[in-house]
Order: sequence, then C-alpha cells, then structure tokens
Amino acid sequence: MTTVIATEIKSEKIHLRITPSQKETWRALAEAQGVSLAAWIENKISIALASNNDTFQKEKYKLISLFSGCGGMDLGFCGGFSVLNKQYKKTKFEITWANEFNPNAVKTYKKNFSHNIAEGDIWELIDLMPNECDVLIGGFPCQDISINGKRAGVDGKRSGLYLAMVEAVKRSRPKIFVAENVKGLLMKYNEESLARVIKDFSELGYNVSYKLYNSANFGVPQTRERVFIVGTLHGNPLFKEPVDILHKNEWLTCYDAIHDLENIDEDRIFNHIWSKAKKSPDQGSRRLKEDKPSQTIRAECHGNIQFHYKLDRRISMREAARLQSFPDNFVFESNLRETERQVGNAVPPVLAWHLAQAVEEYLDKL
Repeated sequence: MTTVIATEIKSEKIHLRITPSQKETWRALAEAQGVSLAAWIENKISIALASNNDTFQKEKYKLISLFSGCGGMDLGFCGGFSVLNKQYKKTKFEITWANEFNPNAVKTYKKNFSHNIAEGDIWELIDLMPNECDVLIGGFPCQDISINGKRAGVDGKRSGLYLAMVEAVKRSRPKIFVAENVKGLLMKYNEESLARVIKDFSELGYNVSYKLYNSANFGVPQTRERVFIVGTLHGNPLFKEPVDILHKNEWLTCYDAIHDLENIDEDRIFNHIWSKAKKSPDQGSRRLKEDKPSQTIRAECHGNIQFHYKLDRRISMREAARLQSFPDNFVFESNLRETERQVGNAVPPVLAWHLAQAVEEYLDKL
C-alpha cells in the first residue's frame, strides 16, 4: 500500500512534547518517504483526525468489569491486540473500575493492563465502585451451574455471587450490561436458576435477552460454548446480537493455532510449560485433533489438560492460551496450575471482542 503524503496542510502551530528517540524514529520514517519531519507529522495528524477509528474522534464509553479473572473478557472489550496474524482494533471502551477476588489472577491482570484492578471480595469493595457507567460486564462464577460442577444453581455459594452483579447494575445503572456464563445455565436442571437471573435483572428496569455462542464461529480455535445475558434499559432500542462470522467448514483448527510451537523447548517466561500428568480416565485422556478446533479448555482439570495432537505430551499453557485466542504478548504471572485455571476460566478475548463491537454499535445509536 502506497502512503500518500499531503503536499500542504494549513494549520496553526502545534507544539509536540516528544523524546529524542521518538524524534529520531519519526525522522527516519519521514526520510524513508522522502518528506520533511514536519510534513510527516502534519500528515499523520491529518490522517488521525480524519479517521473514524481514531481516538480523537471516539467518544469513550465508561466500563465496569466484575469477576474480571485474568482479563480475557476485558481484553476483548478493549481491543487493540493481534491473534494468529489477525488484528482486532481498539474499541471505545475505557475500563474505569475492575474487580477480581483471586490474587494470582490479579497479578496477571496487572501485568497486562495499565488501569488498576480492585482485589478482594466484591461485597466488601462494592462501595468503592463508581456510581455510573455506560456498560457493565462480568462472568459471574459458574461452578455451581456447570455440567461438571455441583449443580446447586444460583443458590450455590459461588454462583450466588451473581447477586453482586445485580447489585452493581442497580447502583451504576449502565445503559447496557453483559453477563457471561456456562452452557449449563440453559440446561433443564438450571431452568429455575435462569428464570430467577432474568427476573432479578428485569426488575431493575432492563430488557433481558440471552444467547448461546460457539466461540469457533467467531474465529476462536475452540468449540467453547458460552451463554451471554444482555440487558438494555427500558425505553432504549433492543440489543442486536453479533452474528457468526465463520461456518463449520471454515473453523480454525488446532494446527492453525499451535503448529509453530511444536519444536520449541519449554520456556517459563513465554508460559510454554506443560503438565507431566499421565493419562487418566475420561477427560484426562483427551487428545486434540489436528484438523479440528480444540474441545473446551477447562479450568479445573488438575493437570489433565488435553494432549497435543502430535506430540507425546499435554499442551502447554501458551498453546492453551492460543486456543483461547489470547495474544502471545499476554503474560500469565503464575505457576502452571494457576495459569491453567486462569486460561480455562477466561472468556476468549476474540469472542469478547465481537460482543464488544455489537455493544459499541448499540451505544453509538443511542
């Protein structure tokens, strides 16, 4: 692609505060294009101001994140990352407050985001939460709802924390909220739990809808299915759900995602480390298929994560992160077991990004 340099841009003087190294880098880029440094800067500013995707033009939407984990859903809602050679542009969302109980997940979150996160019990910290936002997101704990869990429903000790999300919505009155949970919420045994969740949010003055999404349909190399519950204030338009971008025959495969890591030795800094657990019954003996997406990457597999489709070992944490659509520069600041939990608990960032695009479009129209 050829960059067109404007021959003349009439404007008032602008003083920029840049470092010497920035100046030298910009000068080299300008010389490479055969223009002066001043003309190069003027052109860049002109392009930025004219672009609908640029920060100058974007109204920032304030976002509160609950049960943030290591930050998979938050990364998706922020955008500005690259996965498997595909760019996911920045969004208009600005995270003004985030909360997570697990200290190990908080360490990872802080490593990868510039904004702060409040560590601790949401009920003890909720008074510190801002009293307004445009959107509130969160994946309330699902251990009591999951097919592999205790099936205690929303009355279970962990899943009952969804009431904290209800309280947060009540206090902050977002224009829209997005709650993520497992497919099990739609199962017959959770029928009453789902009805109660919808009722509790609806009574706050929201139109509530829900839909089951398959991550593979959105460019994630994993057939992870998750429910997203979306609420919009009464009187506002209804939410337009994102549509699948891939058909089954177009899904990304395990080979697409991790084949380039096959000959790389263990590397703790890169999170390319793996469990040495031997085969065990049922899920402990699962092996990836080279020409298909991964099965769901689980959080509580106790080292029994899937085996590599080709190698005589289980997949590494970096390979699991790729299958969850985390970029390679997302660093997990934990040991193997905690990283396994963080990766498995996360919302795939790419799936979250597509939800974020739909939420952003919804807010733009208000």
